[in-house]
Amino acid sequence: MNMKVDLCGVTLNNPVMTASGTFGSGAEYSEFVDLNKLGGVVTKGVANVPWPGNPTPRVTETASGMLNAIGLQNPGIDLFCKRDIPFLKQYDTKIIVNVCGKSTEDYCEVVERLADQPVDMLEINLSCPNVKEGGLVFGTCPDSAAEVVKAVKSNTSKMVITKLSPNVTDIVAMAQAVEAAGTDAISLINTLIGMKIDIDRQKPVLGNVIGGLSGPAVRPVAVRMCYQVAQNVHVPIIGMGGIMTAEDAIEFFLAGASAVAVGTVNFTNPCIAETISHGILEYMDKHGIKKLKDMIGLAL
Repeated sequence: MNMKVDLCGVTLNNPVMTASGTFGSGAEYSEFVDLNKLGGVVTKGVANVPWPGNPTPRVTETASGMLNAIGLQNPGIDLFCKRDIPFLKQYDTKIIVNVCGKSTEDYCEVVERLADQPVDMLEINLSCPNVKEGGLVFGTCPDSAAEVVKAVKSNTSKMVITKLSPNVTDIVAMAQAVEAAGTDAISLINTLIGMKIDIDRQKPVLGNVIGGLSGPAVRPVAVRMCYQVAQNVHVPIIGMGGIMTAEDAIEFFLAGASAVAVGTVNFTNPCIAETISHGILEYMDKHGIKKLKDMIGLAL
């Protein structure tokens, strides 16, 4: 059985990657998991300059999930290129760099800096506040999202994945906008907006008040959005959102995803990606599926 995935001309050894923000840039997990067994490592968001992130507390558990308000804290592109890329190049896995910014120019500065770096793909994080639009998140406006994608595509020769936010009225319209702008693939979903209140303190738990909800609680939403988008675009989809098991991942393949990314579960089981890959193989064997691509979209 063949688990390899061709994602926009980039061949992944298997379809299971790590979701941005849940795996750092691999170093802190390398003591627990063989990075060679991953289809790809999607790095934590990288900006043109270091970002300090949001005030603490930044993380809290919820029923069937967690809320985070890290604020895309990161050391900036210079340190990332010096420290993290050389580390990841030691392994037989694909390097997908998550790029963030507060203006279109910020995104372009990062992708230009990565032009001569040995990374395989770029994932454009549209869940950043657009400072020129008064804090409106790029990923909630089709025109703003398309503007970023067009600019990034004109400044890089690498394959571009656009990561979409679920906090929109029409996910299909967002997907079609970034496809028309030239994205090579789409990853969805990012976190849902939520909050938690400490009833004893009678105050929000998170220092930022609101945060991104992830984990099993969001999976039905993610599967639904993947299913809808797959029927309306022609670029590959990377499905994510609450994947805990092989069965969860298989839902996304059947809904039209070409690959998947695991996120929140990495915090409780760093080795889960390999376990999920084995489970997918068992499913393929049980159902007589020779190639992974043969089960993509079977539920459509």
